[in-house]
Amino acid sequence: MSINKTRAPSASSKINHMSLSCLVMPVRPATPWRLAIVAAILGMLAACGTTPPQAPTTEPPPSAVTVIEQPKSRWVPVGWEALPGWSQDQTVLAWPALLRSCARPAAGWEAACARALALSEPHEAAVRAWLKQHLQPYRVETLDGAPTDGLLTAYYEPLIEARRAPDARFRVPLYRAPADLAQRRPYWTRAQLETLPAARSALRGLEIAYVADPLDALILQIQGSGRLKLTEPDGQQRLVRVAFAAHNDHPYRSVGRWLVDQGAFSLEQASWPAIKQWARANPRRVTEMLHVNPRYVFFREEPLPDPSVGPVGAQGVPLTPGRSIAVDRNAIPYGTPVWIASTEPPLQPGGEPRPLQRLMVAQDTGGAIVGAVRGDFFWGWGEGAEELAGRMKQPLKMWVLWPRP
Repeated sequence: MSINKTRAPSASSKINHMSLSCLVMPVRPATPWRLAIVAAILGMLAACGTTPPQAPTTEPPPSAVTVIEQPKSRWVPVGWEALPGWSQDQTVLAWPALLRSCARPAAGWEAACARALALSEPHEAAVRAWLKQHLQPYRVETLDGAPTDGLLTAYYEPLIEARRAPDARFRVPLYRAPADLAQRRPYWTRAQLETLPAARSALRGLEIAYVADPLDALILQIQGSGRLKLTEPDGQQRLVRVAFAAHNDHPYRSVGRWLVDQGAFSLEQASWPAIKQWARANPRRVTEMLHVNPRYVFFREEPLPDPSVGPVGAQGVPLTPGRSIAVDRNAIPYGTPVWIASTEPPLQPGGEPRPLQRLMVAQDTGGAIVGAVRGDFFWGWGEGAEELAGRMKQPLKMWVLWPRP
């Protein structure tokens, strides 16, 4: 069987979030739904209660087996049996994420997305049959075909208590982007914005809200977005989202790496929980640690009418907890279904990692997510998301599912 080479189009968009991996690595900074997609998703949910019999589907062999090359990756065609855990995953849980990506399909996905939206009863058997009929799996490799494992990290959307007006406890501001940001490149550093009168004056009146802990502000800046449980001056409480708007054009310096250099813990121990523990034990050095990182992120406030909807990723569609993944967009185009084979962090120190093998959709990106086999797993929000995201630095193998010719 001959194997040919071809190139697939790649996608590009803005960067809008940062992984928790940026605590010890270089980092990244941080639309309306189509009615057809909403209808398709609602139809899927309505169909979940029953599983009507599905006619057997014969998997059509590809007319020509090809190696697809992206600017930073090489895709080698494989059979479905090559995907570890393929038969165990509930692929139907990734279907809403795929339909959301079809609102902004990558080049080459237009026909496949039209067929996906036309699937009337997307239960598990129907989704599996659709995937096998219309898509071809490919193993993702580096351009030189090196058989090395990649890296899977994770991120989440924090939920943080905040006040609209400052008080004795809530006194760390979150700012909108200043008007003169584009005229001054680079802008003031983090330390200057917090200490110099001229820099502080440029931010006066731009406060969105106030949080109680400077590490809460830092994690919002690292993740690129978050939810605020906001108390207004009249005592009313609201749930709003702050999303990445801009940064001060300075490079990110890892506070986790600085703490490793300070001897606080080893590189293997570096994690968000470890950083928080160090900060609690060394409150007088927290400002020193924060000022190591000159980058400063500005936000915009967004309403959150539906708390079940995730933040918008770099593809421009809402992220789905446990089914959206950030990738290097020069290795995998946005909207591409991705099969991952990795592990979850152990529940307890010294425990055994648990297998993590499932269908995801590439819907986000970031400066720390660089390379062919590199992913950032979106855990969502709520209880447990921070703990899982903060400890996740796992080996990774990846496959993509691409439309058949």
